[in-house]
Amino acid sequence: MIHAFMMVASCGDYLQVLQEDGLVKAVAQRASERVATWPILAFDIFVLIAAVSTFLFLNRFTKRLWLRAVVMMTGVFLFELFTSPMWHNEHLGRFAYVYCDVSWVLTVGWTTLILGVVVSVDRWFSHDREPKRFAIYVGILLAVVTVAEIVVVALGIRKYSPEVLQAVSGISMMGVPIEILYYVPVFTTLVIAFYKYWSFVIDSAALVPVRKRKWLRAVVLAFIGVFFFELLVEPVVQNDKFPAWSYVYRDISFLYTGIRVLAIAIGAVMVGKFMIGMPLPLRFVVGVLLISALYLPFESWFVANGYRVYGETAVMNQTGFKSPITGLPVEIVFATPCYLSLIVCFIRYWEIVFDNRL
Repeated sequence: MIHAFMMVASCGDYLQVLQEDGLVKAVAQRASERVATWPILAFDIFVLIAAVSTFLFLNRFTKRLWLRAVVMMTGVFLFELFTSPMWHNEHLGRFAYVYCDVSWVLTVGWTTLILGVVVSVDRWFSHDREPKRFAIYVGILLAVVTVAEIVVVALGIRKYSPEVLQAVSGISMMGVPIEILYYVPVFTTLVIAFYKYWSFVIDSAALVPVRKRKWLRAVVLAFIGVFFFELLVEPVVQNDKFPAWSYVYRDISFLYTGIRVLAIAIGAVMVGKFMIGMPLPLRFVVGVLLISALYLPFESWFVANGYRVYGETAVMNQTGFKSPITGLPVEIVFATPCYLSLIVCFIRYWEIVFDNRL
C-alpha cells in the first residue's frame, strides 16, 4: 500500500486525490494498473531475452556496442519522458516503472528494435550515403514499430490519453490510431538523429572542419526539428490566442515555432563564439541548458497568459511544484532540455552529413 501511494504521489495526482474522498480507491487503482498479468509478464521476459540475444549478435561485428546501446537508450528514454502524458503503460509489473508510466522494459524494447535496425543497415548498406541509409532506417522501423505498437495495445499494455484519442481521426489499425503512420517516423527520426550524432563522437570520425556555418540551412533544419516535435505533442498542449493567420497545421503556430528556433539560434551563436576548443560533450550540455534558459521565460509568459494550455493528463502528471524563477511546473522545466537535446542533435547531425557529404 505504501509503495502504491508513492507511485501516485510521484506522478502528481495526489494533489487532486487529497481533495477528494477517494484516496483509498485511487491508491488501489494505481496499484492494480501496475500488477503484471501472465501474458504481459511473458512479454517482459521476451523483451529481455530478445535484447540480450540481439546485443550478443551485434557485438560480433560492432565496436563499442555497449556505449552505442547507452546512447540509443538515452535518446529513447528522453523521448518517452517528455511524451509520457500521451500514453498509459499498464500491467508491466511494479518493478518495471521508473517514472509515472515510463517503463524501462519498453525503453529496452524500443532500444533493441531501433539499434538492431540501424546497426544492421549500416553494415548491409555501408557503401550507400547517409541520407539513403537514414531513409531505410525509418522505412523499416515504420513497419516494425507499428507492429510492435499493435502488440502492446492488444496485450493491454498501451492505452492512449483522452487528449490523444480526442485529437486523432478515429480511424484505427487493429486498435492503433492511423496517426501512428506519422508518429513513428517522427519518433524514429529524432531518436536516430540523436544516436547518429553521438556515433560520430564514439567513432572519432574524421570530419571536415567548417569555417563558416550555413545559417539559412541551420534555421530550416531547426524549423523541421521543432515542427516534428510540436506535431507529436500537439494533443497534450494547445497553442491558443495566436493570430489565426499564424497557424500552419491545427494549432501549430509558426510564430511560436519561430521563438523556439530563435532561442536555438542564439544559443548556437553563443556556444560557437565563446566555447571554441572545448570538449564537444561540454559544449552540447552548455548549449542545451543555455537554449532552455533563453526559451523558458517565453514559455512561462505564454502559459500564464493562456497562449499555451496543457491538457488535463499533463497537469495530472505534475507534482504541483513550480520553478521559483519561471513559475512553471518543474516537469515542464525538466522536459525542456530533454526534447531540446533531441532537436539539437537532429540539427547537428544533418549539418555534419551535408557538410561532409556523407
